[in-house]
Amino acid sequence: MRTVSERGKLVVGVSQDTLLFGYLNPATNQLEGFDIDIAREISKAIFGDYNHIELKVTSVARRIPALKDGSVDLVARTFTANCVRWKDIDFSTVYYSSGQSLLVLKTSPYRSIQDLSGKRVCAAAGSTSIANIEKQPSRPIAVGLPDQSDCLVALQRGDVDAISTDEAILLGLAAQDPGVMVVGGKFTDEPYALGISQSHSEFVRFVNAVLERMRADGTWAAIHNRWLTKFGASATPPPAVYKD
Repeated sequence: MRTVSERGKLVVGVSQDTLLFGYLNPATNQLEGFDIDIAREISKAIFGDYNHIELKVTSVARRIPALKDGSVDLVARTFTANCVRWKDIDFSTVYYSSGQSLLVLKTSPYRSIQDLSGKRVCAAAGSTSIANIEKQPSRPIAVGLPDQSDCLVALQRGDVDAISTDEAILLGLAAQDPGVMVVGGKFTDEPYALGISQSHSEFVRFVNAVLERMRADGTWAAIHNRWLTKFGASATPPPAVYKD
């Protein structure tokens, strides 16, 4: 916390191509979205305003290494908290609940993961989505590309038959291309939390306190309404669960 304060800015790893969560708006050349606003609230809690923050574009595969080598103080990038990742980093309390689903072309015959036996299904390399695809009894072929936007291009070109990742991310992809749609419902639980280095347990407590305040005073709901409510996402924040 002293290091961040003396530096004069909070460095946060974010996405630039996840519409609704972390996206570089070409009209303004500014990063925006649900995750971006959550990160700005953490910065405001430290410095008193939104200006002391550096948003550092970080790939899916670089999220954990960037925290471990100190390149970023925090990762706010549709980051699923799971047991494997808890071994390497710490997480805040969960601030958004999603689940893995499918994105296909509207002309596609596929409507569920069960329909994709032997078919190529894309997700970001290094994501939990790749592992979940590989576990499916229907045995789809998992295709890992650097980011979700690369998967959308591959789907548009016909290089893959579907994209499978968190529904929240798929809604953003569908908003970019009227020729695709989300199908199949959720077949996993994906709890999003803010990633933090295990070297900074005091920062975990601070971030959790900010998130608790945001749940209580309506800030979380206001951010959700700004980005996600119109797409049908639940407007109720997940309850905080703490570890000792």
